[in-house]
Amino acid sequence: MDIQKQYRMLMSEAFHTGNEKKDRTGTGTLSVFGKTITHNMENGFPILTTKKVFFDAALTELLWILQGRTDLKYLHDNKVNYWDADYKRSGRTDMTLGPVYGKQWRNFNGIDQLKKLLLDIRSNPDSRRLMVSAWNPAEIEDMVLPPCHHSFQIYINNGTVDLMWSQRSADIFLGLPYDIVMYGLLLELIAKGNNLKSGKLIGQLGDCHLYSNHLEQVTKQLKRKFYNLPSLDLSYGLCVSNNTVLIPSHNSVSLKNYNSHPQIKAPLSVG
Repeated sequence: MDIQKQYRMLMSEAFHTGNEKKDRTGTGTLSVFGKTITHNMENGFPILTTKKVFFDAALTELLWILQGRTDLKYLHDNKVNYWDADYKRSGRTDMTLGPVYGKQWRNFNGIDQLKKLLLDIRSNPDSRRLMVSAWNPAEIEDMVLPPCHHSFQIYINNGTVDLMWSQRSADIFLGLPYDIVMYGLLLELIAKGNNLKSGKLIGQLGDCHLYSNHLEQVTKQLKRKFYNLPSLDLSYGLCVSNNTVLIPSHNSVSLKNYNSHPQIKAPLSVG
């Protein structure tokens, strides 16, 4: 089933049958638990068309993580500001978000997980340990927000690479569309950089929720028709060369033929 249809089914299920639950922000949610979404990358790049999703923002966040950065400057320089509210709430004054994703992917207790993953993809593609985790209990209290998407695993078979990511908390309306884009992009970058074909993108989602102040927007989005999915153009991918992780730049990645309905704005709940 198309990724857009799966997303709509998840949104509709939470909207119509979700459990009313309290949350840390005090907003209130409709929640369902333990869902899986799957996309075959041959069918196009997985980005929603029922509302505009800002691809450049997802690209910026992924490149920021891949570089091991945790600072706000890189995000601000590339016009990404949605981490600002969590930063202000945290009380930090160093213009960083603490040891969040980039720190854990590139320096988890001294281990560069991303580099090890890329080396293992080349040396031992059948391994069942092709994984990266951002969930570091020893440092969670120092993060402005614990990782929502906390780990991913790579599976390689006959020259095709699949990626499965795991997520403890999925804000269906605002956050999840960007998580889908980011991991779809990561899968394509790994495939491109290691001479592999992109296969399946799989999301394992824990608490999937709609905030109570997003329900009007959800109603609007559920009524919109789908457009065809776009394609991705990569100049080069993600790999290790001369013992260095080579990370693509913004201008080496472009989304082609992305047609969508207009953006639907909604408030970000922080607490």
